[in-house]
Amino acid sequence: MELKHSETTGHLINLFYKVYATLGFGFLERVYLNAMVVAAKDFGLNIQKDFPIRVSFENVIIGRYVADLVVNDAIIAELKTVGTLIPEHEAQLLNYLKATEYEVGFLFNFGPKPQFKRMVLENSRKGSLSWIRTAEGRGVR
Repeated sequence: MELKHSETTGHLINLFYKVYATLGFGFLERVYLNAMVVAAKDFGLNIQKDFPIRVSFENVIIGRYVADLVVNDAIIAELKTVGTLIPEHEAQLLNYLKATEYEVGFLFNFGPKPQFKRMVLENSRKGSLSWIRTAEGRGVR
């Protein structure tokens, strides 16, 4: 079975390990985020950092979030610099997936040991997606 966006996810994982191998553990999350953006071209990846996410209710924006990265306009990636990933990190990424039309997300942890987790939330499981619609009827990305 082919994984959704498998070519992009393979390059993204390799990018993560390249940045981790070069910088190691101990920097702030922002340092790793910037390094991933710089190195992305080596992997043929288009990365948008600080990606805005808006949640609306009855055509009123009720929540604003910022995802660390969107890769090839297909994958949301959140970076962490913690001892280990915990369920709250997974919940954050799942909420980002739920609040957008993106279906694949990654958590990357630049902690003492490199960790990543791939998560998928298919749009068909998100219901009407009404919370990502603007007053103009377009999906908010």
